[in-house]
Amino acid sequence: MTQRAFEEMVRQYERLVYTICCQMVQDNAQAEDLAQETFLSAWIHREDCRPGAEKAWLCRIAVNKAKDHLKSAYRRRVSAENFLEQCCAEREDQRPSPAARAEMRETLCTVSEKISRMRAPYREVSALYYLRDCSVAQIARMTGRPSKTVSTQIYRAREMLQKELRGLTA
Repeated sequence: MTQRAFEEMVRQYERLVYTICCQMVQDNAQAEDLAQETFLSAWIHREDCRPGAEKAWLCRIAVNKAKDHLKSAYRRRVSAENFLEQCCAEREDQRPSPAARAEMRETLCTVSEKISRMRAPYREVSALYYLRDCSVAQIARMTGRPSKTVSTQIYRAREMLQKELRGLTA
């Protein structure tokens, strides 16, 4: 695909791509960012697009970008922070009690300890994902592994952690 053809495709489908992203993430600013990421990815992989399938190809990229965003560690962290803020706003003192803060620190220490005892490669990806809030894409770049491999390792590590943590409460 030539640069001129790509530019024409962007003009033709930019509103569609933005609308798809906006419908999925429910945030105008984030939808704009995801639309830009969609077109950047499309430009990088423009040779993969079959002639005549541009619309479906761009829509699939946009949907995947939005899904990745919705699954990202950053979004989970921000959502959790918003939830905690709402819970705290309902309380009179607007802050977690010292006991609650101590319990959160203890839980974090326990999880950190369990992660440090995991075998490779789960230890590394778990520490990056759960303790440092890195995304799957960031971990894949840092470790040189495919994103799908990192996702599988995180999934398995989560199962191991849940099993370990259930053993503590049982």
